[in-house]
Amino acid sequence: MGTLKKDVVKEMTSAKGKAVRLIISDENWLETDAVDQLLRTTDLEGICCGVGMPDLHPGKGQPIGAAFISENKIYPHLVGSDIGCGMGLWHIDVKPKKVDINKWDKKLQGLDDVLSEHALRPYADRLNTPEAYAHHNKKLGTIGGGNHFAEIQQVECIHDEKTMAAIGLDKNAVVLLVHSGSRGLGQTLLREHVDKYAAKGLDLGTDEAESYLLKHDFANRWAGINRLAIAYRFLQSLSLKAHALLDVSHNHVQPLSKNAVAALAYQENNHGHWIHRKGASPTDQGLVMIPGSRGSLSYLVRPKENEKALATAGFSLAHGAGRKWKRSDAKGRLQKRYDQTAVLKTRFGSRVICANKDLAYEESQQAYKDIDVVIEDLVHANIIDVIAAFKPLLTYKTRKTK
Repeated sequence: MGTLKKDVVKEMTSAKGKAVRLIISDENWLETDAVDQLLRTTDLEGICCGVGMPDLHPGKGQPIGAAFISENKIYPHLVGSDIGCGMGLWHIDVKPKKVDINKWDKKLQGLDDVLSEHALRPYADRLNTPEAYAHHNKKLGTIGGGNHFAEIQQVECIHDEKTMAAIGLDKNAVVLLVHSGSRGLGQTLLREHVDKYAAKGLDLGTDEAESYLLKHDFANRWAGINRLAIAYRFLQSLSLKAHALLDVSHNHVQPLSKNAVAALAYQENNHGHWIHRKGASPTDQGLVMIPGSRGSLSYLVRPKENEKALATAGFSLAHGAGRKWKRSDAKGRLQKRYDQTAVLKTRFGSRVICANKDLAYEESQQAYKDIDVVIEDLVHANIIDVIAAFKPLLTYKTRKTK
C-alpha cells in the first residue's frame, strides 16, 4: 500500500459528550450527512460509542459502514432490514486459462427464479424454519437487488503467500464471491419491531429482547445458508466444483467478549456490552473479504491481533468501498455520459450481467468510493494486514429488467 498517512483515526464527541471515531483519511470521500447521522445515533440511550469505517456513507436515518457499542440495550433498527447480509467466498476448481466469459455468460440463466420444492428442501431442512417465516424460504438461493451480487474473480496480486497457501490459494486461483442477505426476512423482523416499538431500543434481559435476538439469530443463519445456495446454483450452472473459504456477516448485533470489554476499559454489567454493525465486518471471525465496486479490486484481509487498535475501531472493519453517490443521483449523473452497455464493462475487461437499467446505473463503479483508499485507511489504522487482491472476471446481478 502507499506511504503512511497521519490522522487516519479522528476522535469526535457527540452532542451528549459520547465518544465518536472516524477511521478515515483526508484523501477519502466523506459526506457530512454520514457524519451527522453517526453523531446523532451515538446519542441514543445506552449507546457508549460510535465508530465510522472508511466506507461510511449516509443511510435511512442511520449511517452505513458504522458500528455502535451499547450497554444493557439493543436497537434493532441499527442492524437494519437485511439482517445477516454478508460475504461468502469459495475456491473454484478451475484455472484462469479455462475461464470462458462468453460461454459462462450464456450458461448463467434462471438464477433469479425461485428454486423448485425439491431443490429447496436440503437448505430448508437445515434451517428448521419457524412457521411464521416459512414463506421466506422460497427466496433461498436468490441474490436479490441493490448492491448484492455473485462474482467470479481471479487473484491479481498476493501480499502474504504463507496465508494464501494455508487456505489453498495461489497466483492462479479463481474464486466465487457472493454478497447477499436475508432476502426480505430481515425486513419482516424489523417491521414487526418498528410496528410495536418504533425506534426504541430493547432492554437486555427482557422477554422482548430475547424474542428479537432469537429471530435475529435465525435470520443471520438464514442469510448464510442463502449465500451457500446461491453459490451452489452458480457453480452448478457452470458445471464447476468449489469449496468454502469463509462466510462473514456485516449486518448484525452481537455481545462483546470479555477481552473486548477489557480493551475498551468498560466495567462489567448485568447484561454486557453489545455491538451493532450496519455495513461493518467483525474482527473476530478470521479472514474477511472486502469488495470494491464491480469495476475494481476486492481485498482479502486479516484483522491484526492488536486489541488496542481493534478497540479503537470498534472491533470492526469496512464491508466494502461504500457509496459515493446516492442511488437517486447515480442515474442522473451517468446516463448522459454512458449508455447501459458502457457501465456494464470494466477496466479489467470483466463483464457485469445486469438487465435492470436503473440498477446498472445505481450500481456502476463510478457511484462508489475508491476501494484502494478504503483499504489503505484500514492498513494505516493498524487494524488489518492485506493478504491478496482479486480482480473481477464476471459479475452476476440480475437478468430481470425490473
